[in-house]
Amino acid sequence: MRRPARATPGRRWLAGLLAPVALLVAGCTAGDPDVSPDPTPAPFAACAGLAAPPAAAGPGATGRPGPDDPPRAPDVPAADVPQLPEIELPCFTGGEPVAMTGIQGPAVINVWASWCTPCRKELPAFQRLADRSAGQLHVVGVDVRDRRAAAVSIAETYGLTFPNLFDPDEVLLRGLARNFVPMTLFLDDTGTVRHLDISGALDDATLTALVEEHLGVVVGP
Repeated sequence: MRRPARATPGRRWLAGLLAPVALLVAGCTAGDPDVSPDPTPAPFAACAGLAAPPAAAGPGATGRPGPDDPPRAPDVPAADVPQLPEIELPCFTGGEPVAMTGIQGPAVINVWASWCTPCRKELPAFQRLADRSAGQLHVVGVDVRDRRAAAVSIAETYGLTFPNLFDPDEVLLRGLARNFVPMTLFLDDTGTVRHLDISGALDDATLTALVEEHLGVVVGP
């Protein structure tokens, strides 16, 4: 009778090395949330509407003169106001790429992060602006240098639903040659950034005044 072959030390070492690898491979499936590229549902709205002008925008509602209005001198942006870079960022909800220069104004673009205290303080004011603007302008968020789950938690806490883009690699900040948040850009109906605000947390009154001053949009109460 032939005796069963005994495992050599080398064979035992190899089997011990391959066993956890086999278990790891067996446990990885397409439905595993740990390997999903987009595991956390987001409350933010989709971004498809950003490529079209706001629903209620029209002559006289966005800073463009209406047929009965006197001619208005062109609003020349300040020399130190950067313009939107030619980049695309994924929509937080859905993941489709959104061209920053394809966002149709008038629009208010708020750059924020969950770890930024002034950002958290002002985000509810941007949600209220989105609610009050009634289609007169787009309110858009760009979450930068952040973890997706942390941003979703903030959105759920404050009831944020306006469209957001996700920029964990700070592509937009580099394109604007800026390295701080919060930051808010006011984009007119020609796609020109008329004002960049870095004054800190904006409240409702200040935000409403800036929208009227730089975009010519009068937001309702």
